[in-house]
Amino acid sequence: MNSREDILGRVRAHLGRTDSNAASGRAALDAYIKARPQGPRPRIEGDLVARFRTKSELLSSTVEEVTAANEIPQAIARYLMAHELSTQAVCWRALADLPWRQAGMEVAARAATGNDLVGITGCFCALAETGTLMLCSGPDTPAATSLLPETHIAIVPAERILVGMEDAWNLARAELGEMPRAVNFISGPSRTGDIEQTIVLGAHGPYRVHIVIVRNP
Repeated sequence: MNSREDILGRVRAHLGRTDSNAASGRAALDAYIKARPQGPRPRIEGDLVARFRTKSELLSSTVEEVTAANEIPQAIARYLMAHELSTQAVCWRALADLPWRQAGMEVAARAATGNDLVGITGCFCALAETGTLMLCSGPDTPAATSLLPETHIAIVPAERILVGMEDAWNLARAELGEMPRAVNFISGPSRTGDIEQTIVLGAHGPYRVHIVIVRNP
């Protein structure tokens, strides 16, 4: 018997699980999972966009709002130039046709490599409760674009800002069917407090996260 079998055997014994009652026990577990009962949740009311922005900024993200998709490149270019950052970037394929050149940017629609300094992505949705971005990986939405560059810029449609994590998973089940290979939750720039409990940004990923919210008037 290996360690795994030993541990699972102890759990079964504690639960009183036997060959004769295993099927009914499994059915009860499957029913509970299918029902997806929710525990207590905080009451979140009012403007979800404003709540998301406030929470994101508390996590050291920066946020700008625009009112149309064609305003996105100019907003990003302003941010990059204001911080003296590179105006060369990579982006998700769905963003390739935005007027990047008119904004003075060179943007390639491909996955990021270790040499790319700026990555521009969309998001599957965002969470007002915590200021978190939810990104789902796929051929056209590579995770590397949000993880490898020093600067991650995320475009968030206002209508995709949900209340909390439970709503995000419900939306994923409804829209995606099969779960992607990776789901990444991004709450501000990468950080660590391992050394003397001093927060250091950019430890395991981007130094900065800039969010552009597209809120149609």
